[in-house]
Amino acid sequence: MKDTLKHQGLRNQLVKIISEKGITNKSVLNAIAKVPRHLFMDSSFADFAYQDKAFPIAAEQTISQPYTVAFQTEVLQVEPGHKVLEIGTGSGYQTAVLIEVGAKVYTIERQQELFKKTKLFLPKLGYKPKKMVFGDGYIGLPEEAPFDSIIVTAGAPFVPKPLLAQLKIGGRLVIPVGDEVQTMNLFVRTSEIDFEKQELGKFKFVPMLKERN
Repeated sequence: MKDTLKHQGLRNQLVKIISEKGITNKSVLNAIAKVPRHLFMDSSFADFAYQDKAFPIAAEQTISQPYTVAFQTEVLQVEPGHKVLEIGTGSGYQTAVLIEVGAKVYTIERQQELFKKTKLFLPKLGYKPKKMVFGDGYIGLPEEAPFDSIIVTAGAPFVPKPLLAQLKIGGRLVIPVGDEVQTMNLFVRTSEIDFEKQELGKFKFVPMLKERN
């Protein structure tokens, strides 16, 4: 499959849709306009790639709705060169968007099938995370900490303390918390021991699982 002018046109329409939903960060909108989402999806769904919807991918996971990807990325306030930890690589679409906005991305995936596939696939499109790890997102990546921001792309039953501990002072963690439906939480680290918390509305994600497979 290729990336064509038609696909670019569809991405431009998608950018219009998500900006109408409230996304204003120019670098985030530019990233959505640039990343070829159809290439991250099963060919049977490729015709629907630029609808603002989530779709199934391998290992009973999903590729997130573009609005959700843009929303979480905007909340992170990524500056070029920021170290960002992503929990849940999945298809790699969110990873690619983060790289497009200038992040140095460290990413963890606990589904082996997805990990192997995405690790090979991302560099083919020119997206190279600083590190891609097969492991448990609840633990984070302490050996690479601290991070400017951490993004969790699956619904967590609680906020893992190791992720909070791996933020820089001033760093931001965006994480959907809950079971059936999640509340998007933003934590900003204000000191060694203090965090500010904001709730940013309801979203729906696949669950964040503990065990590897």
